[in-house]
Amino acid sequence: MKTLFGATALGLVGLAGAAQAQDIGACLITKTDTNPFFVKMKEGASAAAEEAGINLSTYAGKYDGDVETQIAAVESCIASGAKGILITPTDSRALVPIITQAREAGSLVIALDTQFEPADAADATFATDNFKAGELIGQWAAATLGDEAANAKIALLDLNASEVSVDYQRDQGFLTGFGIDVKNPTDIGDEDDPRIVGNDVTDGSPDGGRTAMENLLQIDPDINVVYTINEPAAAGAYEALKSLGKGEGVLIVSVDGGCPGVKDIEAGIIGATSMQFPLLMASKGIEAIKTFAETGEKPQNSEGLDFFNTGVELITDAPVDGIPSITSAEGLEKCWG
Repeated sequence: MKTLFGATALGLVGLAGAAQAQDIGACLITKTDTNPFFVKMKEGASAAAEEAGINLSTYAGKYDGDVETQIAAVESCIASGAKGILITPTDSRALVPIITQAREAGSLVIALDTQFEPADAADATFATDNFKAGELIGQWAAATLGDEAANAKIALLDLNASEVSVDYQRDQGFLTGFGIDVKNPTDIGDEDDPRIVGNDVTDGSPDGGRTAMENLLQIDPDINVVYTINEPAAAGAYEALKSLGKGEGVLIVSVDGGCPGVKDIEAGIIGATSMQFPLLMASKGIEAIKTFAETGEKPQNSEGLDFFNTGVELITDAPVDGIPSITSAEGLEKCWG
């Protein structure tokens, strides 16, 4: 993995006219302000901005998928002359025009967690390798089932109908890891493998996870593998299963690695999850804005990728050979760092 900035950055800090930290305005725009993942992201950005002396304004959508509120937030950031904008796009395509306007106005725009489509609509993306995150839990589920993976009945609990990049990357990564042929890698639900019971959307929330799980159980009450877009959706799915006497014997896998989700690993509710590092994403984003304001230098992608990879760890208390993982106890020491 490359370092975030080139060695020339240090030599440019002293350029005449370089911005002082206290004069730098920045924005953080998240999908919501209720999901624990984005709460942690805000925490990381706020702490880094305070340390750097950057004036940070924060905004959030009312719900996952709230494009209009995110557009209005970007417009506010442009009007304020923000030097940098950190954003988790709620729709990786619909926000591209306003992001283009922000860049044309002189803001450094960094996507966090979710890539724009195309990825170069933003100046950079700091994110988990979301396909890899999905692939890890898919590999774990298949290896855990062993020969019975051939007879699995799989429910896929995705994000929303927009099929944003983070949604299809995790979904398709899971299926690939499980050994299922995906058709169009950017399309959810076009697979024809008979092991797939179906897909439903959750909006990444416990209520959404519960409803989606109930819907899919009506199609096939013998579902024994559940993929979820995130851990709040996984918690809802488990409640639906438990209410029907199916709290045991179903493998639930997810992505996030938040402390509540890791505790669900410890409790046996979730079998495995892929841990992300939103605090790191946000703090690196603030660092990038400060460097851009002082030197004009933009962050570089990780080698061979079209984003800066902030890492992923598989968390499970039932490890399998050949798939590196850490325990829930180890995960609780580093969740969302």
